[in-house]
Amino acid sequence: MSTPFLDPSGNSISEDQLLGYGRSGVVILKDNAAIKLPLRYLSTSDDEVLDNITVIQREQNVYQHLGHCTRVVPYISFSEKTTHLAFMENGDLRSYLSRNKQPPSKSLQLSWFRQMALALSHIHHRSVIVADIACRNILLDSDLSIKFCDFTEATIMPPDSDLETVDDNGYSIQTDIGQLGKVIYEVVTGKKCLFDLHENNISRATLPRRETLPTTHDIWLGHIIEKCWIPGTYRNATDLLKELNTISLNDINSNSKYQPPE
Repeated sequence: MSTPFLDPSGNSISEDQLLGYGRSGVVILKDNAAIKLPLRYLSTSDDEVLDNITVIQREQNVYQHLGHCTRVVPYISFSEKTTHLAFMENGDLRSYLSRNKQPPSKSLQLSWFRQMALALSHIHHRSVIVADIACRNILLDSDLSIKFCDFTEATIMPPDSDLETVDDNGYSIQTDIGQLGKVIYEVVTGKKCLFDLHENNISRATLPRRETLPTTHDIWLGHIIEKCWIPGTYRNATDLLKELNTISLNDINSNSKYQPPE
């Protein structure tokens, strides 16, 4: 069965090919690779397609800048209009949690969070601010290991930048850490977390006011999530990783509540 999406040649993309889509791109499975194409419908104008190609090329620059970075989905090749990425067999984290109604084990969750913090630390070390971190942008390989993907909103900062102090129109390592805290919250609780970086200023990213975010009281790793949401508590993702590495599974609160995502 076909989808409303078209490939660069104008051919319909079938449902069994489709892996996902976003504001500017659609991802299909072909020859055991995930191929990102510019988003195109039958009604899409040529100018809109060109804009989406520009976004894809900008993201390619980020992948090239990162190189083969720890816990980032590996890229295979680029063309003018497409990005070929390694196929991650278990899809994105949000879909995985929705498919599996039983909560992931705490040991698996903790492994994920450590991998996420390690990935973010390496990405920041390469002077990249991700800007859009969410469960839909985190992929799971065949062994359920974490890989970051989707850098369409990312910024490569000047190489001499102090990433602990600089930002790109408000996007910074602190907004990245805050969004990672949102991901941890959603995995631990199974509940969605509204985390609007533009609730205070539509033209500049800022961390949401604490009172607009859910309580972290009485949930596993609540103290870590809370610190992610308070600017400067973690100076960088390495600080977050260090604290995650101190967590013992013997300290798990078996009464922490989990609800499968809708």
